[in-house]
Amino acid sequence: MTSYQIWQNDKTLINDLQDVEAMIDQHIRIKNKHIEAQIKKVTNNHGKMLRPVFVLLTSQIGNQYNREKAIAFAAALETLHMATLVHDDVIDQADTRRQISTLHTVKDNRYAIYAGDYLFSICFNMLSKYTEELNLLNYNARSMEKVLIGELDQLESRFTPPKSVKSYLSRISGKTAQLFAVSCYTGATESGASLRDRQRAYNMGKYIGMAFQIIDDILDVEGDEKNVGKPVMADIRQGIYTLPLIYSYQQQPETVGALLDKATPFSDDTIAQLKSAIDKTGGVLAAQKLATRYTKKALIVLNKLPDGDYKTTLKHIITDMLARTL
Repeated sequence: MTSYQIWQNDKTLINDLQDVEAMIDQHIRIKNKHIEAQIKKVTNNHGKMLRPVFVLLTSQIGNQYNREKAIAFAAALETLHMATLVHDDVIDQADTRRQISTLHTVKDNRYAIYAGDYLFSICFNMLSKYTEELNLLNYNARSMEKVLIGELDQLESRFTPPKSVKSYLSRISGKTAQLFAVSCYTGATESGASLRDRQRAYNMGKYIGMAFQIIDDILDVEGDEKNVGKPVMADIRQGIYTLPLIYSYQQQPETVGALLDKATPFSDDTIAQLKSAIDKTGGVLAAQKLATRYTKKALIVLNKLPDGDYKTTLKHIITDMLARTL
C-alpha cells in the first residue's frame, strides 16, 4: 500500500485514498494473471492522486455526502487519468514514469495501448455502477472527449513555432484542466449540490487545472528529474512547446526561432541554449505570474462555495500547488 506523505496531517483523507486505491485494484480482474499484474503495476505507481482528492473533497459540498460513492467516483477519475498517462508514455516514447519503467518499454506499444483502453473501460464501469444520474455519465463521456481532443491537438502541434499563448491555453484547457474540472464537478453533483454550486466546482477545477499545467511546464524547465519524475526539458525535446518557451519566443523570435529550426531530435547543446534563452527572457517568471492568476481565480470561486471543513483543505492544496510544494 502506498504511503501518502503529503496528506500525512489528514488521516481521513489518507484512509479514503487507500480505499480508492483498493477499489481500483479490485476492479482490475483479468484471467491472464501476468497481464493483470502488469496493469496493476501501472496503477500502483500513481503520484499524489490529486484528482481523486478533489472528488473526495467536493463530494462534501452538498448535503447528500455518501462515502462509498465518493470513493467510487474518485477511483473512476483516477483510473481515467492513469489511462491517459499510459497512452501519453507511448506517444512520448518515455522510458520511465516516476522512476519506474513504462509499460510500453516492458512489453511493447500495442500492449500498452490496449492496457490504456482497458483502464478507460474500468473507469466507466465504476461510474455506471455507482450513479443513477444518466446526465453525469454523459458529462463524463463528453469530458473524456475533450481530454482526448486536447491530446490530439498537442500531438498535431508538435514542433510548430510557439507563437500563440491563446492556442496553448486552449490546448491545456482540454488536455489537463478538463480532468480537474470534471473531478470537482462529479464530486459536487453526487453530493446533491445546487446547479450553481456544481458550476462553481467545475470552474474552480478548471482554474486549478490550468495553474497545475503551467506549473508543470515550469518544472519541466527548471525542476529536477527526481522530483518531477521525468528528464528536465523533456517536453521541449518532444516538440511540445510549453508556456515559458512561448514567452521566450515572443521576446526573441529570431534567436529562439533559429534554435527551434535546428534538426530534431534536438541535441543537448540546442536544449541548453533554449534553456538559457528562457532564463534570459524571463519566460519562467511570466509563466509563474499567469499560474498565480489562475490560482487566485480558483480561490475566489472556492470562497463562494458552501462553508465546511473541506474548504480549508482545498485552500491549502490550491496554494501549495502554486508554491510547487505539492
